[in-house]
Amino acid sequence: MLTLLHTSPVHVATFDALRDRIAPGASLRHIVREDLLARAMDQGITPEIAAETTDLINSVQTPVLCTCTTLGTVAENAGATRIDRPMMRMAAERGGPVLMAYCLESTVEPSLSLLQEELARAGNPHPITPLFLPDAWPLFQSGNRTGFAHHIADAIRDRVNSEDLCVILAQASMADAADHLGELSNPVLSSPETALKRAVGIS
Repeated sequence: MLTLLHTSPVHVATFDALRDRIAPGASLRHIVREDLLARAMDQGITPEIAAETTDLINSVQTPVLCTCTTLGTVAENAGATRIDRPMMRMAAERGGPVLMAYCLESTVEPSLSLLQEELARAGNPHPITPLFLPDAWPLFQSGNRTGFAHHIADAIRDRVNSEDLCVILAQASMADAADHLGELSNPVLSSPETALKRAVGIS
């Protein structure tokens, strides 16, 4: 059994479908706490949010995968797997510069810190270019996932100027944008599949 901590109910179907495709024998339990992300977006990661997240993870009797990038550092410190670490490690080990796209301001600090950590660990001296896409998030919130994915893909396409560039979709919610970037020669990395494979022990 693997427990997934989400901050959007959208991810329940996403990860059930991934499980059915890559690990059909795995048993998933979902916990959805939209309030944690909403409060973190408004207040930052306060001691209260950190304590509540930690207590929730510690109360679960199975391994936990946290699918929220904003809560990733707190979740990992509490013993959970953070969804973006396998993706960040893959990008760092590739050896080139990174374009990191994200849609929430609350994501940038934990995502950049993790990517910088992985670049240092891999001995990759190349730069990170953050790409903030705040206009995309209202599309996700309104349920327009197709428009959300297209908006992200269009913005990334406009910024890719080198074949050496590795593109990271920092938030799990952004993963569908990769389907609209197939014409790029650049690697486009998203977190859900790589994280689930790691969490259920698939190499």
